[in-house]
Amino acid sequence: MFNSQLPAREDLPSTASLLKSTAIALGAAGVLLVTVVLPAEYGIDPTRVGAMLGLTAMGEIKMQLAEEAAADRQIAAETGPADVPANNSDAAIVPSAESHQAIPEAAAEPVAVVWRDTISISLEPGGSTEVKLTMLAGDVAGYEWTTDQAGLNSDLHGDGPSDQFISYRQGRNEGSDAGEFVAEFDGVHGWFWRNRSEVAVTVTLNTRGEYTAFNRLF
Repeated sequence: MFNSQLPAREDLPSTASLLKSTAIALGAAGVLLVTVVLPAEYGIDPTRVGAMLGLTAMGEIKMQLAEEAAADRQIAAETGPADVPANNSDAAIVPSAESHQAIPEAAAEPVAVVWRDTISISLEPGGSTEVKLTMLAGDVAGYEWTTDQAGLNSDLHGDGPSDQFISYRQGRNEGSDAGEFVAEFDGVHGWFWRNRSEVAVTVTLNTRGEYTAFNRLF
């Protein structure tokens, strides 16, 4: 049996050296917290370094969107989900026949994306809305949304039954976004938009994937 040789006592770091290394590490972590983490995540910038690096504005956007989404979720919880009229031009859900459409085995042209649900919503200046998909943990949903003129502030996030919350993506003054996301937990996952422009804006959302319900909350 092979036994490795124990290091000599003089080769081991001293207590003072260990304490010094620990203090340096804690100091570096504190500097990063104050100059990077606080500005980027919460918009708090006591040293002004975050502003020079462009991190403070990002943190302020995150906090603003989170506050707006929380306030509107509270309104939605008090009023309940809104029914979307079938013939309302401002919020018309158009179901598609994705599950019934046959796809040729060998297509000469690329197959176009088939959306499962579509909704168009008109937002007056200062107005907001929220659309959610009911999903299980691990479900994947694809999406694409566009506006007809000015950009919108947005927050793609999820809410769970046990006060769970996650923000997948936030944007400011954007005219479009597309992609897919994986539900982190059972619950409702979707989009909050607010119109900060001076004109009415119509946002059109297309979705597909693994979800059991598609609802406009308000």
